[in-house]
Amino acid sequence: MYQLEHIGIAVKDLEASNALFARLLGKAHFKIEEVATENVLTSFFQTGESKVELLEATSPDSPIAKFIEKRGEGIHHIAFEVADIYTEMQRLKSEGFQLLNDEPKRGADNKLVCFIHPKSANGVLVELCQEIKEARGEG
Repeated sequence: MYQLEHIGIAVKDLEASNALFARLLGKAHFKIEEVATENVLTSFFQTGESKVELLEATSPDSPIAKFIEKRGEGIHHIAFEVADIYTEMQRLKSEGFQLLNDEPKRGADNKLVCFIHPKSANGVLVELCQEIKEARGEG
């Protein structure tokens, strides 16, 4: 069963966006984390059982910079928590979904992540994520 883990929002200015979302949600972000492999700086807000993740590019060639250049700021992806990311990746491949990576990789917030190509999901970039401590062969 999938559970909404977070919604990722591409932003140009993380500091200004943190202030905006703090006013919007009535509370401050709970952490900022860099994911160097993706050239992105992330900030997380807890919203009930789910989160909002703000993403700022740290390099002009990062996926977030390219997204903002093409589409502007806004919703970048939706992420779902899964119990076993390896099994879920195999299931989705067998269902005909195009995955953007063959193996899960380390993402922000202590997660293993895998992305589903937007062409396979009605134009939505979907992220699967799993806590690293629970992942097969990790921790």
